[in-house]
Amino acid sequence: MKPRILLLFSIFALTSCKREPKISPSGTVSISELVRYSEDQAGLHLTSGNYTYDFKKNQLPFKKIILLNASMAGYISELDARNLIAGVTSPEYIYDEKIRTLLKEGKIRNVGNDQKYDVEKIISLKPDAVFTNHIASFDNTYQLLKNNGIQVVFLDEYREQEPLQKTAYLRLFGKFLGKDEEAGKKYDEIAHHYQSLKKLALQAKQKPAVLANEMYGDVWYLPGGKTSVARFISDANARYILTGNTDEKAVTMSFEEVYAKSGGVQYWVNAGNHTSKKEMLTMNPFYSKLDVFSKGKIYGISGKEKGQANDFFESGNLRSDLVLKDYIRIFHPELLPGYTLTYMKEMQ
Repeated sequence: MKPRILLLFSIFALTSCKREPKISPSGTVSISELVRYSEDQAGLHLTSGNYTYDFKKNQLPFKKIILLNASMAGYISELDARNLIAGVTSPEYIYDEKIRTLLKEGKIRNVGNDQKYDVEKIISLKPDAVFTNHIASFDNTYQLLKNNGIQVVFLDEYREQEPLQKTAYLRLFGKFLGKDEEAGKKYDEIAHHYQSLKKLALQAKQKPAVLANEMYGDVWYLPGGKTSVARFISDANARYILTGNTDEKAVTMSFEEVYAKSGGVQYWVNAGNHTSKKEMLTMNPFYSKLDVFSKGKIYGISGKEKGQANDFFESGNLRSDLVLKDYIRIFHPELLPGYTLTYMKEMQ
């Protein structure tokens, strides 16, 4: 998706204790409330949202896959399984340099974009599985792929609100790709690092007030108080302006409503991927009326960009520890002296 479209999409979707995959007495592993899987002599059984799958043992691990959304590329890269990717959509939005190289060499094919998939090319590549978020408008296309013997797997990781639950999808991809041990090890490392950073944040002497996201048209889409953005801010030991809100989706407000709540705000985060404060004002001149615009600090998500690709939506999907580290560095720089931000960038 285009950067601003993808950002808005994420805002709608997004917008404490250690959260690990849980194993029930029946042997079922719960990644989250949305996703769980189990294994037996027959194979791997997966529930993902409203969809269930039964993969026979001789079907796994997958040897050739296609990704219909760039956000899943981060999991494949983290597991060093790029050689299994046969095709991707909208390659201009892929950040990983090794995948980009494979695309240039023709070893990974372009199979369409977020508006239209090249169904004939997907079928001709004969993938073992196609991974995608479920988009209702593509239901006919999904069915066509299934009719041609292609397994379509829906994984809506963007709906997860607990940062480490989104990271835990690594374990599932490990099962799919024969990287079970590597996935478990990497998940444990990220989760341990996340918890260590969370404890570090508690050493801060102040708890600054924080504003998040930006306006689209006449509406400001603030992350609800139970979204992943709000959880990151809380785990970084800062006070989000919608603390106490119980929404797990974006809360829509007018500029006037946000202005009334923004008194005393010291930091404004996730303010798009603008290049400067001047550019922000060209999008919305009312921003200048906020005290945080002139007296505070503003951070966008443009720390790792290549052309139209933004790694915040790729590796940032699973490296919840690095996202949290960025927030701690922003809110409490004294706790991480010398650390350079990974995904965030201060607006000048």
